Amino acid sequence: MQMRHFIYPLVQIALLSLGANSVQADDITYVAGTDPSERPIGAPVVTEVHHDAAWYTTALTGVEQPYPASLHFLENQGNWFIPFIHPGMTARYDIRGWHAGK
Repeated sequence: MQMRHFIYPLVQIALLSLGANSVQADDITYVAGTDPSERPIGAPVVTEVHHDAAWYTTALTGVEQPYPASLHFLENQGNWFIPFIHPGMTARYDIRGWHAGK
C-alpha cells in the first residue's frame, strides 16, 4: 500500500514532463509501423528471398529423405523467424538431433 503513494506521484511527474516537451502536430514526422494499414512512402520492400543450399541443409537437419510433403512450406519461407529451423529443447525432446554433436 505504501508503495502506491510513492509510484503515483512519479507517474504523474513523468506524464507532465512528457506533455511539456510535446511538439505541434505539423512537426511530427511519419514513423514506419505506426499505422499497420498504411505502408509509408519510401519504406524498403523485400522483392526477392534467396535461400542457398546451406539454409536448406540447416532447415532439414534431422529429416530423412524422401522429405514429407508437409515441408513444402520451406519453398515459400521468407526471411522471418520460424522455430522449425532452429535448435529447440535438448535430451529426449531433441527428436531431430540438433544437440547430438554437442
